[in-house]
This record gives sequence, structure tokens and C-alpha cells, in this order.
Amino acid sequence: MRIATRHVIRPMRPDDIAQVIEIERESFPTMWPPTAYKRELEQNQLASYLLAVERNEAFAPILNADKPEHPGAVGRLFGEIRQILHSAEEPELPPPEERAELVIGVVGVWMLPDEAHIVTIAVRESYRRRGIAELLLIRAIDLARAKEQGLVTLECRVSNHPALALYDKYGFRKVGLRPRYYSDNREDAYVLTLDAVLTRRFREQLEGFKTEHERRWGHFDLES
Repeated sequence: MRIATRHVIRPMRPDDIAQVIEIERESFPTMWPPTAYKRELEQNQLASYLLAVERNEAFAPILNADKPEHPGAVGRLFGEIRQILHSAEEPELPPPEERAELVIGVVGVWMLPDEAHIVTIAVRESYRRRGIAELLLIRAIDLARAKEQGLVTLECRVSNHPALALYDKYGFRKVGLRPRYYSDNREDAYVLTLDAVLTRRFREQLEGFKTEHERRWGHFDLES
């Protein structure tokens, strides 16, 4: 039986940290600890984190707090799942197919005084090559435009050719090199910038990219 799913882009919450850590473990040999993400979400007023989420509609009662809980054994099961998903610590998560919401990608942006700096883009390994990273990049650029930031910057490993090709598609330019930037293997990082974010020409180009992406990969709802 096919499970009904819905795809959503929404802000990251503290109870998402465990799933984000899962993705980062797959993506980066070194990563922030859960306490760092908690601090980012609760204390860093410059930071915005967005998630790509696959929502299992069979778990709608869990996701809608305004509805009464299910009685009996089914209600107890849903309650146990909710407790696991919303633990304040790093919990032992159920298998991905048993989660009400599966986080499949994350992007983080710091809104600095003169630039929007993308600090992370990561996608769950089993969901790569499905356009998730591109969609998260689009939404990061949308955040920059909403804050009237004309410059978007990021770092990228010199060996990450698929990511470099994506950034090149959106007009990022290599403007510098950070030697031995990554602590796991001392690999260099390119410094990339996109400085046409607020221009009319780029806005029209971005709308074309959005249309192309949705036609190829499907629709994601936006939630605030």
C-alpha cells in the first residue's frame, strides 16, 4: 500500500535537532554538537534554519495538536511516538519510515550586516540527487532577498564538484580560497559569492529556476 506523503519546507525547531544531526553525520566527518544547534536556534538572532521535510499523512493526529489524542492502544502508540520525536535530548529515533515527519534536508543562513552567509546545506543520503539541495539553495536565496541582502556567500570543498556545479548554475563566483579550511582532512575551501541577488535580471532568472525545479522534482509546500 502506498503511503500518502506531503513535502514541506519549514523553519527548524529544537525538536528537529536529532534528525538534523543524523543528516550531518552522513554528510560531514566533523559537525556541530546538538548543544550548538540548540544555541543557534534559541540565541543567535542572525541565524535562520530551514528544513525540507517529508510528512507522513498517516500520522496527521500527531502533527495536529488541536485534535484529541486517539484512545486505547492506538492512542498510546501515537503518544509514545510523539514522546520520541519531541525529546529535548538526542533520542533514539524510530526507523525513518515510522516517523511522522522525516527531515530530508537542512540549510542554515546567517544574516550578517553586509551579506547572507550560508553556513550549511546538507541532504539525507537516501534523498540525494532528487533536487533537495537545489531547493534549499533557492530558499536560502529567497531569505536573502526578503532581508534585502544583495550578497550571498558560502564556502565549498574544492573536491565537491556536484555542489560547485550547482552554485555555478545560480551565478556564484569563486572569489577566494581558504587553505586547509576543513578540519577532518585539511582540505581547501573555495569562497563563493553571488552579488546580483536583488537585480531584476536575477529575480527573473530565479523564477525560471523555480519553475524548472518544480516541474522536474515536484511541489513543496512552504510553512512559516
